[in-house]
This record gives sequence, C-alpha cells and structure tokens, in this order.
Amino acid sequence: MNDQIHSGDEHGELGDAEYAEFMELAAQEGFDAEEVESELAAAGHGPLPVLAVVGRPNVGKSTLVNRIIGRREAVVEDKPGVTRDRVTYEAEWAGRRFKVVDTGGWEQDVLGIDASVAAQAEYAIEAADAVVFVVDATVGATDTDEAVVKLLRRAGKPVVLCANKVDGPSAEADAAMLWSLGLGEPMPVSALHGRGTGDMLDEVLKALPEAPAQTFGNAVGGPRRIALIGRPNVGKSSLLNKVAGEERVVVNELAGTTRDPVDELIELGGVTWKFVDTAGIRKRVHLQEGADYYASLRTAAAVEKAEVAVILIDSSESISVQDQRIITMAVEAGRAIVIAYNKWDNLDEERRYYLEREIETELQQIAWAPRVNVSARTGRHMEKLVPAIETALAGWETRVPTGRLNAFLGELVAAHPHPIRGGKQPRILFGTQAGTKPPRFVLFASGFLEAGYRRFVERRLREEFGFEGTPIHISVRVREKRGRKK
Repeated sequence: MNDQIHSGDEHGELGDAEYAEFMELAAQEGFDAEEVESELAAAGHGPLPVLAVVGRPNVGKSTLVNRIIGRREAVVEDKPGVTRDRVTYEAEWAGRRFKVVDTGGWEQDVLGIDASVAAQAEYAIEAADAVVFVVDATVGATDTDEAVVKLLRRAGKPVVLCANKVDGPSAEADAAMLWSLGLGEPMPVSALHGRGTGDMLDEVLKALPEAPAQTFGNAVGGPRRIALIGRPNVGKSSLLNKVAGEERVVVNELAGTTRDPVDELIELGGVTWKFVDTAGIRKRVHLQEGADYYASLRTAAAVEKAEVAVILIDSSESISVQDQRIITMAVEAGRAIVIAYNKWDNLDEERRYYLEREIETELQQIAWAPRVNVSARTGRHMEKLVPAIETALAGWETRVPTGRLNAFLGELVAAHPHPIRGGKQPRILFGTQAGTKPPRFVLFASGFLEAGYRRFVERRLREEFGFEGTPIHISVRVREKRGRKK
C-alpha cells in the first residue's frame, strides 16, 4: 500500500485507485464532490506550518491572535502576566491552514523587560516557520523592539512586520515610520477592529512554506525526533544524561534567559535518536511567576519539532494540573506519546496504590499511551523506553485501507447503531483514513453523531487496529438534504 502514498499527494494518503473508488462511493450516497475533496484535504495534511506572533507587552499580540484564529481564545488582559494553558492555535486563511504560537502578555520587571521579551521571542521563533512581529505604531520603535529585530535577523526566519493600532488613515503615517526597523514594509493593522488584517495575512501566507521544511518520519537517514517534556524538576535533564550515559545537559543556576536549543543525538538500542531537550527551565526566584508560562512556550516549541513526546511524570507526587496541561498540549499537537513515571525507586506500596488510582481517574483520556516506570537516578528500566517509543511511532504511522475500514464500520453500525434522537437515527455511511502521523479519519454520516458515539467509535477503532501511543482525529461530515444540493 505504502508505495502509492506520497506525502505530496493531493488525495491525502489515499492512493489513486482507492481515491477513485472512494469518490464513487461518496457520489452514490449523495455527497457533493467538492465538499468531500476539501474534507479529505483538511484531514490529509501533513504537519502544519507554524507562525509565531512576537513583540513587546501591550502591543496587541493576543488581540491579533484572536483576530487570526477567528475566535476569542487567547486571553486578553491589560494586566501583564496572564498565564494560559495554551500557546498554540490552529488557523485558516484563504484555504490554507497553519498553527499560530502566541507569546502574548508576559512581562517581568525584575528580570528587565528586554530580557523577558527576548526569552519569549526566542522560544517561539525556534518553533516557527515564519514570524509576525507586532509593533505599536502609535508609540513607534522602542529599544526593546530593536532588540527583537536583532534576534529575528539572527534566526533568519521570514518576518512580516505588523504595525498595530492603526485605526484610521491619519495613523498610516505612524506605520510608515517603522520602515526604519529594516524589516521591509510595515503592514498597517488594527487588531481590535480588524482593519488591514486580511492584507497582513496575505503576506503571512507568502512567508509561510506550503508545508514545513521539517519532514517527518522517514527522511533519508534522518534520526527520529523525541521531545522530553514535563513540568520543572521532574527529572528531564537527569533522564537525558542517563539515557546518553554521560553528562550532556548541565543543570545550573546561571543567570541569562536566552539559551541555545540542545538537540542531542543519542544511540539507544542500536538506533540513533534525536532528543529535543526541554530540560532545565531555570526557575530562579524572581522568575517564579513567569516560569510556567515560559515552560509552556518552550514545551510547545519542543513538541512542534518532535515526532514523539516522552512525558515525564514525578510518580512520588500527585498528578498535577500542570502534568495534565502538558499531556493535553502533546495530544492536541498530534504527536506520538509515551508516559514515563520517574522516581519509581522512591515509591512505597501505599504511594504505588494511590498512583494507580490517580492514573485511572486523572489520565483516563490517554489510557492508550504506552507507559514505562523508570528511575533517571538509578537507570532502572531505561531499556524499556526504546520499545515504548517504537510502539508509539508504529501506532502514529498506522494506516487502515479504506476497504477494510468500511467493512469494520459496517459491522460496527449494524451491531451498535447510534441512539435515536428526535425520531431520527443518524448512521455512519462510510469513511476513510485520510492521513497518518497522527491517524486522521473522515466519517461521512446521514446525521449528526454525538460526542459519546464518536468516542465509542474511536475506542473500537483502537481495539480493532491498535493505534497504541497515538492520538486519533475523527472528523464527521453530515450529508446535506438532497433537495438542498446546489
């Protein structure tokens, strides 16, 4: 099957013959060919290109992010220091989809505004394929803005300069002053009112690659990429050092918030892996408040660059909200996942009992992820890490041929029909797996499928086809009433 799957194939991961057969099926069931096409394209995309939105506090970054994603999701507050669970969002413009990394709203006076803005920008730029640099046109370019320009030059990523707060023609002249930054034409925008954002997004699409340069998976000779993520002090550096068999990562208290990304090539089980390190978020006292925010930015950057997320959880402590946030981030990013419970050697019988109960209740949503109990300090069970990673990658890349999937769906619907709602009984008519890494399914139905039934379908898909260690995306397309067809 794989020989006819090309990453650039316009049918997602369906080969030509399978695609033709599928479209015929869709036509028989009364689906509009164009709609089916767009649904397959959306589900069959590879990793999306990443756009970072950077700039100093209060220039309107979060407002702009909300404008780009078309809904109010990023937190907008005048008070700097608003920590959020999420820093990445999916967006679409002119039929193209991409991810947005928001670095809005964190400023720490003790550290010095320049350093905190630089630290944020650096984490975000690292993950990005292109950058929107937001400057307040009414204030003009400040020293902090100049510092960010230097960072952007060094990173060499394409940049779109957004002159925000240009609410009318009279403010256009303020925007023109920003040519002085040397980043090309400033795009005058009012993120608050939406003025000019369309033109700016057109420029963004020119700057973003069609698909990220990052090719996943079987790049010739490219080692598979693993992100070690987890909250601070969970033992990420120790684990990396233990895995490498030497002191590779220095865990120090040195000042300075910028850092070089540490990507380690490490041989394990006869295979070379690239570990994208997120270890060592320096949690100095005066950085306490912002550390969580930086941690989530840095985690997002690492997860974007990786194929597998190994999530470290400190088994000697209760599973925290922050652990769950990190897991959610990895699941939403669609990466293969392995859960490693660290500090296992410290557990007594009682803690073990309670930990198992916690895992059952708190981490039910990722019961499909392989689990290893390790000790980074003593090296216990380290040899189990590689098989778990390989299992997760295999699940992440699994594809079910359309014929086999539809035979399975037919049996499923016959044995467990959707509950009747409002006198109607929606049915899954047919479906296909349009993408892998992670597996993405598109189901075509005669009516709306409830969330509970979708979860049931996902559970049965896992029982039937494996998919261990990978999130599954299921989108459902409902058939329009035939009379309403254009």
